Amino acid sequence: MRWTLVTAIAPVAWATNYFVTHEYLPTGHPLYGAAIRALPAGVLLLALCRQAPHGAWWWKSLVLGTLNMGSFFALIYLAAQLLPTSIASTIMAASPAVLMLLAWAVNAERPHGLPLMGAGIGIAGVCLMLLTGNVTLNALGVLASATAMVTSSFGYVLAKRWSTDIDILASTSWQLIAGGLVALPLAVVREGEPPHLDVGAILGFAYVTVVATAVAFAAWFAGLRHLPAAAVGLIGLLNPVTGVLLGTVIAEETLTLRQICGLVLVLLGIVLGQPIAATVAARIRSRAPGADSRRDTPAGRTSCLGRRETNCATQRDS
Repeated sequence: MRWTLVTAIAPVAWATNYFVTHEYLPTGHPLYGAAIRALPAGVLLLALCRQAPHGAWWWKSLVLGTLNMGSFFALIYLAAQLLPTSIASTIMAASPAVLMLLAWAVNAERPHGLPLMGAGIGIAGVCLMLLTGNVTLNALGVLASATAMVTSSFGYVLAKRWSTDIDILASTSWQLIAGGLVALPLAVVREGEPPHLDVGAILGFAYVTVVATAVAFAAWFAGLRHLPAAAVGLIGLLNPVTGVLLGTVIAEETLTLRQICGLVLVLLGIVLGQPIAATVAARIRSRAPGADSRRDTPAGRTSCLGRRETNCATQRDS
């Protein structure tokens, strides 16, 4: 439960990032947005942990930083500018299923019944909660959001595989710095001069850097280390839940019955995917009528008697 709560910090913080990016950050600069978000956050975490990459972590940081930070931030920045938050969140809601499949293929973490059921219920809840009206889809925005979802899921699985013996803050800082360094030269070539930042944009980037990046990714990778990938992926569904609840607070929107039902389904799906749900289910099965019936059957008694006779014969022979 503790690591579930720690991991939940990440999707809640990321949900606020959509709003801040859409309302306060300059448009048309996704690569600069990625670099400005990643580099300061990485330097901040590096100052806290004071550990430099070593050995294979020089190239691992580059790979993970590109997948989880550089390309992901640029694509999410672009999607937030081109798509309504509801559509972007709905596309990202497929990430638990993608994360489960990739974790099975790469890390041999075979998904079990409850997490699979939770993924289906959670994704259905997100669709019920967010797809409430007619919206205009931007093809580039949809492609950016879907690509961000797939590449980051693959990067998270690799991070879980590679980071078992590395300090969480250290590995997160290395990825952020590497991702920012990859995005920065591309931004100079592709986007030219950096965007002009007014006070609102500076404060927006400060929030995104510290809360939605440094704190959020440290919590997320801590969850990946201590929880199954399936459980972590389902916790990510708190992202659209937080977005809907923010809409009710900031925009003074009213939750409809359909949205409330969607919220309930999402929360149910998240709970079903957590290890504690499997533990409770196992206890219920063990206490169910007929769970110990095998012991009372003639075959069960014969089997136990046969083992006792075999043990006695072994002791006599010895």
